Amino acid sequence: MFETVKDMMHARSKTLLLTLEHRLSRILVAWVLIAGAASALRLALNPVGGIVTPEGMLPYLLLTVAPYASTLLALRWFANGDLQPQPTTRLAVIGRWKSIDRREAQTDPLYGASGIMVSLLIGMMLNVPVRALEYLAAVPALSGDVPLWLSTLHTAMSFDVVVFSSLYMIAFVAALRRVPLFPRLLAAIWICDIATQLFIAELLGGTAGLPPPVASALHSMLSGNVQKVLISAALWLPYLLLSRRVNVTYRSRVPARAGLPDSLQ
Repeated sequence: MFETVKDMMHARSKTLLLTLEHRLSRILVAWVLIAGAASALRLALNPVGGIVTPEGMLPYLLLTVAPYASTLLALRWFANGDLQPQPTTRLAVIGRWKSIDRREAQTDPLYGASGIMVSLLIGMMLNVPVRALEYLAAVPALSGDVPLWLSTLHTAMSFDVVVFSSLYMIAFVAALRRVPLFPRLLAAIWICDIATQLFIAELLGGTAGLPPPVASALHSMLSGNVQKVLISAALWLPYLLLSRRVNVTYRSRVPARAGLPDSLQ
């Protein structure tokens, strides 16, 4: 019975993976339409400083376009991602593994981004609308003369949402296209994400005139962002290091001892 359930879950993961691959263009178009409408609504509702100028609209344009453009670029960069060479230096050194050639890896039953990997793919993709929604809800549109602290806050948070929405979509495509550098790319994004949250907190903490209620709310939001990244890393890093599927797909290696169970698939 356990094997039957396992086979059903694996079949569903393959179906989800095929859906992501074949409908990615539709998903991107839907993102542009929904994010564009949400940004327009944010610009129309209570902008600070009067009518929003074209410069004030730029962050919302980038919020809408950047993940779309970065995904298209990544699809082009990683068109033959599984043919890219393995890195010369291994950072994932936990466990005993045996290197195999690319052709042998591709014939392994666990080769590919299905199984539990699909959950990671979906999580990276969902990170984009969640991050955008938090930004649109927390950061007001600006126009005209505004206090320095508010301008700094808006610039910092706009940079954060645009850059990391794009980076997580690039990592999503790298995983989908089985790029060997995907695991360390995602780890690097996690590190940069945490560092950026801490930098924003330090930057705004030293900005004169920041109202205490805003400072408190900002601290809660940035702390929440750091916690979410740490939780993601704690959940997925062991899988990225120890999963046979990840190792055979992205590192072209299998357990050194034959007969070991295919755990953490």
